[in-house]
Amino acid sequence: MSKSVRTMIIAVLVFIVLAGGGLGYIAYSFLNSPPGYGTTGIVFEVEPGKSFNTVAAELEQQGLVKNATMFSLYARLTGDRSKLKVGQYQLNQMMRPREVLDVIISGKSIAKGFTVSEGLSTYEIAELYQRQGYGTAEEFFRLTRDPQLIQLLLGEQHDSLEGYLFPETYMLTKFTDTRTLISNMVKRFLIVYGEVTAGKSNLGMTRHQIVTLSSIIEKETGAPEERPMISSVFHNRLAKGMRLQTDPTVIYGKALVLGKIVINITKNDLLTPTPYNTYTINGLPPGPIANPGREALAAAIAPAQTDYLFFVSQNDGTHVFSNSYENHNKAVQRFQLNRKAREGKSWRDLNKNRAAGEVK
Repeated sequence: MSKSVRTMIIAVLVFIVLAGGGLGYIAYSFLNSPPGYGTTGIVFEVEPGKSFNTVAAELEQQGLVKNATMFSLYARLTGDRSKLKVGQYQLNQMMRPREVLDVIISGKSIAKGFTVSEGLSTYEIAELYQRQGYGTAEEFFRLTRDPQLIQLLLGEQHDSLEGYLFPETYMLTKFTDTRTLISNMVKRFLIVYGEVTAGKSNLGMTRHQIVTLSSIIEKETGAPEERPMISSVFHNRLAKGMRLQTDPTVIYGKALVLGKIVINITKNDLLTPTPYNTYTINGLPPGPIANPGREALAAAIAPAQTDYLFFVSQNDGTHVFSNSYENHNKAVQRFQLNRKAREGKSWRDLNKNRAAGEVK
């Protein structure tokens, strides 16, 4: 607001007050001095559906403006009454009316970060969403399987938005609804996917197939440097008509039955057919099993050039790769069937070592 406009507003308020009783100082004081001396932050909510007059009255009640009527009139004269935004705002009693008004029309609501890690499934994200108090897991999960929302966001029809909820930190306010969060996650995916695939061959795969493969790559390793090699194994197996035989797809197939992710799998699980069990089906499963990050998406369309067909965990978050079943069996004997090779090791060691600077 320009100085001349502010001066005019002050003059109008002064005139109004003078006409009503000659108390021009009240108008001047209202605009140029805070309502109090408290510097402690006060969280003030502008709730949906509330009129400006109601908001002004609540500001006065909480000691954030001196006079609700004058504040409302001031907002009308500045043209800001219609700019009121729903949100939670940090105010204090040392703020002048212009400062208060600027905040509540800014839309910059108090927000908290909702962090979705790479490789989480919709089941796990929904539980995290509820656990952190943003909404219900049931609503989140239901919306990720809403055919109309899926069509609107992707322009395609799939069973769910699994794979398309990009893992990142999203700033949520008290008034951010579930549908908005999910929409923002998919929009972020579309941006990143476009960046990752720009100028690259899709290797004869559809977007859905690329995302499906990316999700499997994401679940198979936490070591970024391994993702292109993991990708090469799956591409090589697909080219040879070999089944992918990857445990995370078995886990996801079970989740469709149980309604939740259960990590432990048995030999019977490996033999039980589901649409996602890559021990019993050929090729890729019908859809993603988790939500991949940028590096997994990149690895899916740019695999390392290897002749690897197998990999086995070294029990520390990394893997040994083999190009023959014979060599793979040797690696299994060394790292999986040898108890000493497993003692004191965990995939969590990878993050610990990286944090300590031991893994570059």
